[in-house]
Amino acid sequence: MNHTKRSGTPVKRSLKVALVYLLVGGLWILFSDAAVERVVSDPEMLTRLQTWKGWAFVAFTGGVLYLVMLRQFQNDRVMLDRQLGQQEEIRRLSQFQQSVIDNANIWINVLDPDGRVLIWNRAAEEISGYSSDAVTGSDTVWEKLYPDPDYRAWVLERVSRIMAGDEEAEGLETTIATGHNGNRTIAWNSRSFLDAAGRTAGSIAIGMDVTEPRAAESTLKARERQLRTIMDNLPGMAYRCLYDEYWTMKFISSGCRDLTGYEPDELIDNRHLPWVDLMFADESDAVSSAVDDAIAAAEPFSVEYRLRRANGDIIWVWERGRAVEDDGGMVLEGIILDVTERKQLESRLSEMATLDPLTGQFNRRETDRILQEEVTRAERYGRKLAILWVDLDHFKDVNDSRGHAVGDEVLRSISLRLADSIRTVDTLGRFGGEEFIVVLPEMSVDEAWDVAERLRVRVADEPIRVSDGDPLTLTISIGVAVYPDHAESAEGLCNMADKAMYQAKDQGRNRTMVFSQVAGTIESDKSGEA
Repeated sequence: MNHTKRSGTPVKRSLKVALVYLLVGGLWILFSDAAVERVVSDPEMLTRLQTWKGWAFVAFTGGVLYLVMLRQFQNDRVMLDRQLGQQEEIRRLSQFQQSVIDNANIWINVLDPDGRVLIWNRAAEEISGYSSDAVTGSDTVWEKLYPDPDYRAWVLERVSRIMAGDEEAEGLETTIATGHNGNRTIAWNSRSFLDAAGRTAGSIAIGMDVTEPRAAESTLKARERQLRTIMDNLPGMAYRCLYDEYWTMKFISSGCRDLTGYEPDELIDNRHLPWVDLMFADESDAVSSAVDDAIAAAEPFSVEYRLRRANGDIIWVWERGRAVEDDGGMVLEGIILDVTERKQLESRLSEMATLDPLTGQFNRRETDRILQEEVTRAERYGRKLAILWVDLDHFKDVNDSRGHAVGDEVLRSISLRLADSIRTVDTLGRFGGEEFIVVLPEMSVDEAWDVAERLRVRVADEPIRVSDGDPLTLTISIGVAVYPDHAESAEGLCNMADKAMYQAKDQGRNRTMVFSQVAGTIESDKSGEA
């Protein structure tokens, strides 16, 4: 309709010009002839003037026609130049579409206001699996890309809002069904555009295929969830910390809560307190030294130390880790486990291996070991060393008359009195049955005698209370031997002290006797029979 209107305008203008020319020409002929006839009566002159008048009219109209045609040709030239410029612009736009849009490695499509495809570049063809010829000028591609009706309705509703200018899509992700490569995830940036009159002319959309990155992200998230689950279910605490004086924590698993009583956020970056403050100062240096040695050897480290929990409890932990490079610096990564129960078990096992189960004093093997060490030390530094061999008097009568349970109570009670009556540097051990040994470092014969007498008197003067019946009054016999006066070996000292103890028994019991080197005799006791 607009084309017909525009085509009719030059015809009307041409008719108007022709009518004006005829009107002017007719009036000129009519009035000019009449005027000339009134002025000139000579026929020859009249003919000549009419001829001149005709040529003048021709010249005038020819000039006017020249000016009109010149103007028209100039306008035509301007129009032709404009058309040529438009054609060149169209050619350039076509080249731009070919070189930029079509060859772009991202999906570019343009829609008209009705949702029909105007532009569908090569990347769109490759990603979607649908050719430009198959989708251009049509809106059926939506059903192919989004076969699910509900999902398609949601997508088209977003397209409508973009077309109306109500919103612009930035990073909007949709999943399309391609014609050749299964489902793909596309991230869209889209907006509407206007024509010269300010009306919506359509929308342009740029899409990026993010299927692989999203799959990688999904895999990474799944691995992170798996790792977090593993970390949260570890029997201890996983960590990453700086290799500095505070052991500044940069990551701590949730196991920190059960291990230390603190929330992970309280210890990360030393927000509440640094990790080193949970450690004991006298152990921190040893831990640091062990870690330093492991790093120097490029090996993992394993350390055990005590921690003070938030509630004040003391626990033992075992830490296993290694140093790793991180952004040009060094950090420590590892795991920390609560080994308090294991340490307690080790302590109990150690006690079982070194202590007598009945009395709680050192057993024979441990007492032998300590005695050997003390003899070696006495020899190295030229010091004295005394031992006391203690034996209960008439202990068999207690077992026979009161039973072995009461006998056990007696042994425990006697051992506690002996242990309570010696120095912390001294050692009390049970050698078996009712025999005990007391190791007295740096003691002479007289000093050892005094200690032995103190032990003998205390046992004899304090009745033993037992659970079955009346208290019991018992005595002990003690033999004394001193290094190097009587022997220079642990075995020799034991033999000499044992002989002195049996001599005390022979002398009537409840006595202290010192071994004498003279003809194998025994020095008489100073106390006499009690």
